[in-house]
Amino acid sequence: MDETTREQIRRGRGKFAAMAGTYALGVFNDNFFKQAAILLAQYAGEGSLKGIAAALFAVPYVAFAAYAGWLADRFPKRNVVIAAKAWELLAMLCGAVGMLLGRSPLGWGLILAMIFMMGFQSCVFSPALNGSIPELYPASYVPTANGILKAVTTAAILLGMAVAGHAIEPKTPVWHGVRLGRVIVAVVVVGVSVLGVLLSFGVQRRPAAAPHTPFPRVGPLETFREFAEIHRDPLLAIIVWANAFIWFMGSLQVLVVAALGANQLRVSEAMTGNLMFAEMAGIAGGALLSTKLAKGKNRFRTLAPAALGLGVSSLLCLFIPRSAGNTPLGLIFGILFAMGMAGGIFMIPCESFIQVRPSPEKRGAVIAAANFAAFTGIILSGGLMYMIDDRLPPSVLLAALGSLALPLALWLHWVLPRNGEDKQ
Repeated sequence: MDETTREQIRRGRGKFAAMAGTYALGVFNDNFFKQAAILLAQYAGEGSLKGIAAALFAVPYVAFAAYAGWLADRFPKRNVVIAAKAWELLAMLCGAVGMLLGRSPLGWGLILAMIFMMGFQSCVFSPALNGSIPELYPASYVPTANGILKAVTTAAILLGMAVAGHAIEPKTPVWHGVRLGRVIVAVVVVGVSVLGVLLSFGVQRRPAAAPHTPFPRVGPLETFREFAEIHRDPLLAIIVWANAFIWFMGSLQVLVVAALGANQLRVSEAMTGNLMFAEMAGIAGGALLSTKLAKGKNRFRTLAPAALGLGVSSLLCLFIPRSAGNTPLGLIFGILFAMGMAGGIFMIPCESFIQVRPSPEKRGAVIAAANFAAFTGIILSGGLMYMIDDRLPPSVLLAALGSLALPLALWLHWVLPRNGEDKQ
């Protein structure tokens, strides 16, 4: 690394800290609220709402991907980030009211509306913020920046998921029958959102990458056209679809782990949150490890082994007891951590390549199209969970679904170039 590159990295640290901070606060809020809502639904006997919520969050990525990519390319990315964070605050206010209303039809309606609004916010936010990283740092440093960002945001997810169970648990009525736990959740999400809006003003200022890009009038059809362009670069297409698979699998695992704690192991809301914490901790560790393993010509060498690791660790879920009792929590935490680590190792090379491969004026559109593919997988995971919830023990579901990563490992080993070489 030459001195010019080192200086560019040093200059970017302050702006990167603002980016990571506003991103981390958003994902904390999103996962804290969603986890509280999932636990509220699970312990109220409304388990099917989990799949509906997952689908609602993902739908905007499919319906509005073309517009999100256009915004990221057409306007300064900083402006898009700030507007998205303001929308997040509005969404959190809606969700806070729904949480206070509790298990009434209106309360559930507002909670689900908030989840849809956050899906839209994330859809717009992601191409703008993730597309800013290659503008801030040299391409060689982007995987490291992504690994750090993934670790920071995963830590925020971990914190949100871990404390959600504790926050929602207090059942003491505080006002007109509203329980203390729901009040805590409502206050936290609004307060954190305000902080996120303030921090977003520290994101770097850069001119729009493609200010004359025409508005995508036909919406999703523009995304399909973008996919046609992506498939002209076979390596980029492989990585986009591999990335979509890992997001499908991760979304499904979160939903099944919630059922594992509530229905199979019959542990408390807080302990169910801890189970999810174990998997997300693995993702953070895997993301940091990936920055050391997937560099330069070795950037693809981790993908097939990571997919193999995910498949094997998922099969170990068959050893989880199928009923409550003397539950070996150490074993379960270890399995979930291993699954998460494999996913973290897999994600970083995919996300980094999707960011740096496109030309600057197309970066937002390509990232949005990749998000479209990933969240189509998440929608499918929500629909699948809706159909199969309570039909098989969650531990068996985790094993069966995770085993799908085994043929993925073989495919990636076969199709990915050796030593990072490709035709472009």
